[in-house]
Amino acid sequence: MGAVTDDEVIRKRLLIDGDGAGDDRRINVLLKSFTKWCNSTGSPEEGFTQYQRMLGTLAQCEFSMGKTLLVYDMNLREMENYEKIYTDIEQNITSAHDKISECKKEIQRAKRIRKNRQEYDALAKVIQQHPDRHETLKQLEALDKELQQLSHIKENVEDKLELRKKQFHVLLSTIQELQQTLENDEKSENDDAQESSMENGE
Repeated sequence: MGAVTDDEVIRKRLLIDGDGAGDDRRINVLLKSFTKWCNSTGSPEEGFTQYQRMLGTLAQCEFSMGKTLLVYDMNLREMENYEKIYTDIEQNITSAHDKISECKKEIQRAKRIRKNRQEYDALAKVIQQHPDRHETLKQLEALDKELQQLSHIKENVEDKLELRKKQFHVLLSTIQELQQTLENDEKSENDDAQESSMENGE
């Protein structure tokens, strides 16, 4: 049989002694008392008294053992409770991480919505600086009417210009004809004068 280490001795003493209330000493005393009681040659009264003491010591050992068992069961329940609490804490941590991740996503969505709203507000301000659709259509209609009027005026001016060109052409033709007629008349008068002069000279 191998040598018994100090740790094994301490472990066995703790198992026997329970919570350290001296149960191992009581058992040793009980064994010695039982051996002494068996080998006792005293009177029956002394034997009965010794017997009662052994029963008391045995009751104390049983009470201590029951107490130790209760503490052991309580420790087991505490361990189960701690494991459950540990599992709950892990689940809560996982849930908290999920919530943090979801909150980060919500923050990103909120930032995007805020940015879009700012852009919408800027566009709305730009749009408000321009007339609305109804006013723009009215302006376009007015410009279209004005354009039609100007087009009509242009046509009238072009017609008048064409008429003036024709009249000017007729005038030029008439002037040329008149000038030609004058030249012909002047030439005819010169010819008549020369003929008259020749006749007088004869």
